[in-house]
Amino acid sequence: MRALYMAVGRGAVACATPAAAAVPRRSLLLSTAAAGAALQSEPIRLSVGRSASGAAKLRASADAAQAAATSFVSKEEAFAWAKKDNRRLLHVVYRVGDIDRTIKFYTECLGMKLLRKRDIPEEKYTNAFLGYGPEEAQFVVELTYNYGVDKYDIGAGFGHFGIATDDVSKTVELIRAKGGKVTREPGPVKGGKTVIAFVEDPDGYKFEILERPGTPEPLCQVMLRVGDLDRAISFYEKACGMELLRKRDNPEYKYTVAMMGYGPEDKNAVLELTYNYGVTEYDKGNAYGQIAIGTDDVYKTAEVVKLSGGQVVREAGPLPGINTKITAILDPDGWKSVFVDNIDFAKELE
Repeated sequence: MRALYMAVGRGAVACATPAAAAVPRRSLLLSTAAAGAALQSEPIRLSVGRSASGAAKLRASADAAQAAATSFVSKEEAFAWAKKDNRRLLHVVYRVGDIDRTIKFYTECLGMKLLRKRDIPEEKYTNAFLGYGPEEAQFVVELTYNYGVDKYDIGAGFGHFGIATDDVSKTVELIRAKGGKVTREPGPVKGGKTVIAFVEDPDGYKFEILERPGTPEPLCQVMLRVGDLDRAISFYEKACGMELLRKRDNPEYKYTVAMMGYGPEDKNAVLELTYNYGVTEYDKGNAYGQIAIGTDDVYKTAEVVKLSGGQVVREAGPLPGINTKITAILDPDGWKSVFVDNIDFAKELE
């Protein structure tokens, strides 16, 4: 579904919100200093005594052995494995300036449920997970509040989140009644028949409300802008094992969209990539973080990414002190994804 059409194609206008200071590493999976900056992962530090150093070395050796054992015979074999891997979008991570205010808006206006919340005072941040169903089955949002930081630059590259609903008009009226900001009234999408509307949350993140009765996945899409659509499609197909679900060119409005995902768009959360004619680069700001994706093997996943020419910014292995295995990558436009071991993720939710 398309976003609000603004000055440079699909809303490609830099946010007026002043950029916040660099943000320290946050949460289990949010390991970047500023999502829209260089997006290089900070070192993950763990204070260990002498008695723990030997165990750490043993774990490192085990990780190296595991990585060595994942070699594929060919690129074709690697890409085929990625297609068969058990993957789904787990959650999307982004930063907010007032977490309680955002939770109130998402629960009262957008109808989400607060699934869990945790405060980490020693690292000065708070996380909250919200969605329309349990994390083990549905795509959710992970909000991150860093102590003392009340504003972020969303940038021009992030587009919107999508929420599917039975009745767009009723949903918009509820949001308006609760004091929400409606930026696009309900009506058919330009060039199509699907009824949509747009609203903004208190931090300025846009949500597309689209009419899709009976959907099993209400939080249904994340839209990001890219500078070369064919390049991005190829990356997500090969490196991430996604399928190109559909592609639509809109020459009248000078943009093209591609829906990428791990299953049918009407039943699964998807990634919407948007290319605005002639725009090859975007300011990503420091607000949006990353998408987390489940996998049965982070080591093989990292190898597939490398074989596809992608960039691995956090080598595969367990997080210190938690043992959840992850690997973090960047797409050709600098958007970050974190792959998380399915079994480890399930244990976190127990």
